Amino acid sequence: MTFSPAFLDNKAMQIKLNGEDFVFEGGATVGQLLQAIGVQSQAVAVEVNLHIVRRSEHQMHELKEGDSVEVVNFVGGG
Repeated sequence: MTFSPAFLDNKAMQIKLNGEDFVFEGGATVGQLLQAIGVQSQAVAVEVNLHIVRRSEHQMHELKEGDSVEVVNFVGGG
């Protein structure tokens, strides 16, 4: 999947998002990524390069070229 938000400029970087190529703004945070893909931070767990990123750190955790990001939705049921 390739995503090119309106604010994308020449500082674009490529990451892996849930195993697929994803082009995003360089220097963006996990929180900005979630907002761009329309996901609420409270409803997901996020892992960057096999390390869990706490929800309280989403707005501060800066993504880098080549990062592997996994976004997992919580599913209720029983």
